[in-house]
Amino acid sequence: MKQIQGPAIFLAQFMGDKAPFDNLDNIVKWVADLGYKGIQIPSGDMRCMDLEVAAESQDYCDDLVGRCAEHGVTITELSTHLQGQLVAAHPAYDDLFDSFAPPQLHGKPDKRTDWAVDQMKKAAIASRRMGLKSCASFSGALMWHLVYPWPQRPAGLVEQGFAELARRWRPILDAFDNEGVDIAYEIHPGEDLHDGASFEAFLDAVDNHPRANILYDPSHFVLQQLDYLGFIDRYHERIKAFHVKDAEFRPDARTGVYGGYQNWADRAGRFRSLGDGQIDFRQIFSKLTHYGFDGWAVLEWECCYKHPEQGAAEGAPFIADHIIRPTEKAFDDFAGGKIDEAKIARTLGITR
Repeated sequence: MKQIQGPAIFLAQFMGDKAPFDNLDNIVKWVADLGYKGIQIPSGDMRCMDLEVAAESQDYCDDLVGRCAEHGVTITELSTHLQGQLVAAHPAYDDLFDSFAPPQLHGKPDKRTDWAVDQMKKAAIASRRMGLKSCASFSGALMWHLVYPWPQRPAGLVEQGFAELARRWRPILDAFDNEGVDIAYEIHPGEDLHDGASFEAFLDAVDNHPRANILYDPSHFVLQQLDYLGFIDRYHERIKAFHVKDAEFRPDARTGVYGGYQNWADRAGRFRSLGDGQIDFRQIFSKLTHYGFDGWAVLEWECCYKHPEQGAAEGAPFIADHIIRPTEKAFDDFAGGKIDEAKIARTLGITR
């Protein structure tokens, strides 16, 4: 068995204008002091990195990796969630998603999509230059507004939707394959890849592309009331990244899975800081260890109550406490003996 690496932390929710959150060097020192050994970097945040330069310069990538290593911190993955979202965005969301792209592309959805595709391909190169195995992303969504089948969906609509999603992503997946890097799609409500069935439909549409994989985040499965432990059993071969994020689901007479348009604190499904929700992380870490996952356990802080600095401070020891050092021997080895073919035959009642 292999060992999960960690603890690591996703920087996106922590970056800001004031120290120590204002640039990569400051925040790396901050997370290292908290006990983190890895960081997942939002590739589009200029306070962390310049993706354009990273795709062109090995020296730049070596410098980024080296500056983190000075504090004992490894870059675990690049995040391309915002760029991936824009690879496939339904026109109904154009205004809302414009903020994910540079200002000069606002109101220009076709050029915005072209930019997003180019960004993804550059992230593949940058990931390879940094020695990374996977890249975290979103699939985008052409069909999310159709998730509940009313009015009735015309025959063939879903199949054509996945065919178009595959058409957009196939060249990107091929680019990642050329660089030897996986895309780990975060299975997430709001994305066309939001559960196991939709991920399977996408896999079929891209001919089971070897680089089409999963970022496993159990919090999104709690909010959908999906079996997050059984998901590991079914899809473990495709799980290439792991967000450690807690959640709870407490339905009442007012709201359930859909949340009633309420703010996060008033929804039945809420993201919580590690240890404050309902997720059984002991079983998650056990299953991932059982299946040989040796990627990073990355804290993603999203909590409707707790301050992010408290969530980060509590997250490192929480993850460290859940990482399992795999045993190299069976607990009952002391009672065994050397292989004795005659003894085995007698034990089985075999006459030779």
